Amino acid sequence: MTFLQIASLLIVLAGLFGAINYLFLKLPSAIGILVVSLAASVAILLLDLVAPGLGVADQVRTQVTSIDFSDALLEGMLGLLLFAGALHVKISDLREQWRLVFLMATMGVALSTVVVGVGFSWITGMPILIALVFGSLITPTDPVAVLGVLREANLQKSLETKIAGESLFNDGVGYVVFLVLVGLAFPHHGSHGGGHEESAAMGAVMLFLQEAVGGAVLGVALGWLTFRIMRQIDDYSLEVLLTLGLAFGGYELAVALHFSAPIMAVCAGLLIGDVGAKHGMSEETRNYVDAFWKLIDEILNAVLFLMIGFEVFAVAFTMDAVMAGTMAIALALVARLTAVAVPVLLLKPFRSFSRGVIPIMTWGGLKGGISVALALSLPDSEWKPLILTATYIVVIFSIIVQGLTVAPMAKRIGREPELM
Repeated sequence: MTFLQIASLLIVLAGLFGAINYLFLKLPSAIGILVVSLAASVAILLLDLVAPGLGVADQVRTQVTSIDFSDALLEGMLGLLLFAGALHVKISDLREQWRLVFLMATMGVALSTVVVGVGFSWITGMPILIALVFGSLITPTDPVAVLGVLREANLQKSLETKIAGESLFNDGVGYVVFLVLVGLAFPHHGSHGGGHEESAAMGAVMLFLQEAVGGAVLGVALGWLTFRIMRQIDDYSLEVLLTLGLAFGGYELAVALHFSAPIMAVCAGLLIGDVGAKHGMSEETRNYVDAFWKLIDEILNAVLFLMIGFEVFAVAFTMDAVMAGTMAIALALVARLTAVAVPVLLLKPFRSFSRGVIPIMTWGGLKGGISVALALSLPDSEWKPLILTATYIVVIFSIIVQGLTVAPMAKRIGREPELM
């Protein structure tokens, strides 16, 4: 199938499944599309068991695996989704919460990676370095899913900023940690011989700095340049086009320069959504930019969750892998609790938090498409099928179970008076 045929099919199915959800299931849009997509996939697999001669599952599996989900998300959709999410987070709000956001996106990511890595190595017997790779890819929260939940939960502003800001930066930092650990765990064709551990560690540190700092600097620089151009223009259609060019072009430039493209997208989106909206756009332009990116967000969100549902065809569900994946759900929740609670407890002597911060941010740390994409992008090895299966199980549980329950939970305990 050509790229246009694939894109057309995905959009048609996203619209059809969205309509089924709207008319019958009435779940939140993205989660509903995932549930219908997953149900359709399971039905096809069951049909193949009942009538193996039809070979329907094999045909669908061939089509699904022909779509490079990892590249489609990491090299295309992710930049637009992160940019769209960052547009609606104000720098002034983020500045008030920056300590917790910073600690959770750095210390929290490191703690979560270690907790999952050590636990998964103990459960499966996997080498610790490869288990840490699994920890790093299951650590990033999905800002798309998280921000969608926030819109429904109607939380107080300070708590919403904490969750949204942390999910956006957690995503970018987690991706960089993943790249560093993959470089250590899967050296090229085993050429990484003994006695090079020190140089490998130094190389990992330099890669982290290059990716994270380079991505942030590039995002701010491109965002500022785009803002300066937009100040000279009063044409909403052209200004919308400029923001689209920033998201697409900036992401690809970051990839080419080996900087963190997700961090670039977040920083550029924050600048345009705050400084650019205040000082570089008329009210009409602001309305159009906001509506355009909200629509892009909703469409890509629908397609992404549709694709996650169909990725069941790329996963090998052996009994051992399913058991490991089930235990990984508990492991991921414990790791998330650690990543949230430690920074909050460290900051408690200096400021007060409401009782709901730790449970809401723990249960609201939804996993999503980026974890599946990172698992699919791993080099082929004996451990890749196990990692992919466990990742898929954790993501499906997170989106459906946590995604459907976090908004009611947040409404119940997240509206208490919060001291700043």
